[in-house]
Amino acid sequence: MFFHTVRLAAIGLFAVAGSLIAGAAFAQSAPVDYAQRYTQLCAACHGEAGRGVPGLAPVLAGQPSFYAVTQLFLFRAGRRGNEAMTAVAKDMTDTDLRGYSELIGKLAALPTAPATPTPDAARMAQGRALAQRHMCVSCHGIDLAGAPQVPRLAGQHEDYLARTLHEFRAAKRLGYTSAMSEALSGLNPDELDTLAYYMARHSGSAAP
Repeated sequence: MFFHTVRLAAIGLFAVAGSLIAGAAFAQSAPVDYAQRYTQLCAACHGEAGRGVPGLAPVLAGQPSFYAVTQLFLFRAGRRGNEAMTAVAKDMTDTDLRGYSELIGKLAALPTAPATPTPDAARMAQGRALAQRHMCVSCHGIDLAGAPQVPRLAGQHEDYLARTLHEFRAAKRLGYTSAMSEALSGLNPDELDTLAYYMARHSGSAAP
């Protein structure tokens, strides 16, 4: 019930993003090759296939287009703190936000690369239990593959996941609502790192 209420509380932001997507379709007068623009503007950090660079940029492959357009909107509006992304997005038109997000939505999620060394089975089990106990799977799915308005976590870079979880826990990063900060409020730093460890190595299949 709590997370259902949280989703309802975020409807305003989703409506803005939805309107942006719909309205931009009428604003574009000539086709733009966003694949080429992505290569020129985004690939240096996020990679040609959207796999990102550990320590630099997150994985985009497999992220839903609706989630992507919402994040680009937040970067453009200065409501999500990242100087590099704000600089990239600040001059984007609504049509650009739509074009980039549709392209991102088509970047197929690649299978999680086999981890070396083999993941610690006990730590994976602990991470799975934490994800279930703290309702991660309620919004992000049992397979952690995300949903239209929430990101895919399976196979994301561990360093990015850990940093993001710690920022949410400390209320240094804002989500659509306070749901993330509240869900993580009872976890200690080691548990946050274990969650990141587990999510980064999750196969993205429905099996927990």
